Amino acid sequence: MLMATQVHAQMTRVTNLPAIYLNTFDGVGINSTENYVYSTMYYVDEQDVVTQYDSVQIRGRGNSTWGLPKKPYKIKFNQKEKFLGKGYAKAKKWTLLANAGDKTMIRNAITSAMGEFTSLKFNPAFKFADFFLNGFYQGTYQISDQVEVRPHRVNVTEQDYPLTEESDITGGYLLECDGFKDGLYFITDYYDVPIRIHYPDEDEIMASQYYYIVDYIKQFEERLYATTFADSLTGYRAMVDSASLIDWYLCTEISANIDGFFSTYFYKEQQDPKLYWGPLWDYDIAYNNDYRMRSEQGLTTTAYSLMSNIGYGKAKNWVNRMWEDEWFIRNVNDRYNQLLDSGLVDYMNQVIDSLVVLLDESKELNYQKWGIDRRTYHEMVIYSSYDSYIDDLRSFISNHTDYLKTAFAARKPVEPTPPFVAENYYYRIVNALTRKPMEALDGQVKQAPQEEERETADWTIIATDDGHYRIVNRINEQALNDPTEGEVGPTVNVGTPLNAVDVDEEDPRQLWDLLPQGSEGYYNLLNVYTQHIANLQGGNSADGTPVLSYTNNDRNSTSKNRLWSIVSTGVIPEHPTLIGMPEPDAYALAYNADRQMLHFGAEVPSQLSFTVTVTNAAGRTVGRFLANESYSVSALPAGVYIVSWKVGGKLRSAKFAKR
Repeated sequence: MLMATQVHAQMTRVTNLPAIYLNTFDGVGINSTENYVYSTMYYVDEQDVVTQYDSVQIRGRGNSTWGLPKKPYKIKFNQKEKFLGKGYAKAKKWTLLANAGDKTMIRNAITSAMGEFTSLKFNPAFKFADFFLNGFYQGTYQISDQVEVRPHRVNVTEQDYPLTEESDITGGYLLECDGFKDGLYFITDYYDVPIRIHYPDEDEIMASQYYYIVDYIKQFEERLYATTFADSLTGYRAMVDSASLIDWYLCTEISANIDGFFSTYFYKEQQDPKLYWGPLWDYDIAYNNDYRMRSEQGLTTTAYSLMSNIGYGKAKNWVNRMWEDEWFIRNVNDRYNQLLDSGLVDYMNQVIDSLVVLLDESKELNYQKWGIDRRTYHEMVIYSSYDSYIDDLRSFISNHTDYLKTAFAARKPVEPTPPFVAENYYYRIVNALTRKPMEALDGQVKQAPQEEERETADWTIIATDDGHYRIVNRINEQALNDPTEGEVGPTVNVGTPLNAVDVDEEDPRQLWDLLPQGSEGYYNLLNVYTQHIANLQGGNSADGTPVLSYTNNDRNSTSKNRLWSIVSTGVIPEHPTLIGMPEPDAYALAYNADRQMLHFGAEVPSQLSFTVTVTNAAGRTVGRFLANESYSVSALPAGVYIVSWKVGGKLRSAKFAKR
């Protein structure tokens, strides 16, 4: 095997990785992040096929990282190339990341993989190679995308150039909250955030485009700053894509990227009122890899901190304002738990496993040249072995993801269970102790198994004119009834099993009040006639256990036998067509053609934290929303559309036709 500084005469691979041999014309040095120099490049792929590229331009890249011994580069081909093959961009510009300050060399790669696991659409490519410059080995490098507007990169609509009178300047735009204030940028009025305009390009953008996007961001900030900022229609939410906002924020916190708000990419599509967040970029100092936290804030680890508290960058001002919105708090919690339940941490560890194996040979050469036990940039910890850095990374991810679950939950306000309001749903009435629903079968009301298809456990809850509720079974259309005979009262003559009988609008035994209890979403079912509470007999977990007419006293809020959660299982069809009930998930998707709305219902509403994509017949994305929100398709033209979403790593879809 070659020594790290040895000239390699033949264009062959030196490890299992591909190899890049780049020779500048006349051996001229690369001394600038501004000026390109010309070169010839040879790429040796995994099958040892050598491809030659002529007139390749190369220059330095990065800000502070350009000053490190192992330098990052940007290359520019003479024409657009599918450098990494099928499924990747066809483009002139590519980056060669040195990952010099990350002794694992994989922080950027695992962050890109994390973005793929979420709803984020544009995640930079990562492919590792051994890099030789002018005959000298430079180390292990990561080939990655340039963050730019292009298919397979940030694939928004490219605007006309030059503009005409008919040109649509509503998009696309690629923007960055850029703490370095590079390129063409402006400063926002309310939160003092420097915004760089990456696209349209600085040398092509027209005044009309510049003032359009400046005004658009001003509108967003005005809404975020206003006292009505949390209003879903007049506040900031009307101008952001909620799915990408939440997932971008979570990726920033999961990775503990202290510069996540110093450099934040976002974009706007043509004829789309939303701002979308991402791609994730520049994460080599994330995952507790920046000693500034120790020297400036006294932290030996960032595992137990939120970046919205300790991170750098003015975009943090936006996020901390959003933390004052209960919608943001709820969705951060729900989405984070959904990602954990879907196996995010295991997935990240699997990516780490595969990359450690992939880099096993190359990393030996890299650290022969650059050394592994000395501080190169901002490293928080220094070890003498590569495996120790990997173990440290794994340990941090484990500790930090556990912490975030608690930290996010602590932001949720403790509020009493709200008064129940019946809507156009089927409901299940689920016992707080056993987590099993009650059902009506053969006139008896008993505990049912936890089976999604068991429609005898579904009820409609109908508000009456006098402020009570009638609870009617979905299948037999009989009403929940308290048949207690004789003298009745809150504590008198209790213990009669409840039953289901034909609806009688004059019978008060069929009327119920739903009394909110505590802060966990539980209710008592109080019969209007008997003043008794519905109680699961003995708290027995066995299927078929009777539900009794029982004592009404000060234990109503503490006895779980008497506490019930009321969860929707789907919209009651008026004219809507049920277009999906994927198994085995307890949720359903409905399309209401009259109202032109898509809507999910679920037995456990917190399950509805995944991202939903709507595409047209040509495969173009026309909308995205979180599953716990209704989505209007009124602005879409008539046609056939596909609704798709991913749960537990499985892609699901349904089709509907808009007339």
